[in-house]
Amino acid sequence: MSDEHAGEYYYCLKHKTVEPYEGCKAKDRLGPYASHAEASLALQKVQENNERWDKEDKAWEGDAGTEDR
Repeated sequence: MSDEHAGEYYYCLKHKTVEPYEGCKAKDRLGPYASHAEASLALQKVQENNERWDKEDKAWEGDAGTEDR
């Protein structure tokens, strides 16, 4: 492993596991993450982000028609 990628971890969507830089292709994984533990929570973080963004989108769409012009 090159020093450039030392300590990087990725969550592989294909194998549903955490792997180092020398793992699967980038199109099949999430990351990089700073630790194995952080990478193991990747899908949970994605779900949390999606829920937050959906809520923000709904709030923005609800406000879109109320601005003074």
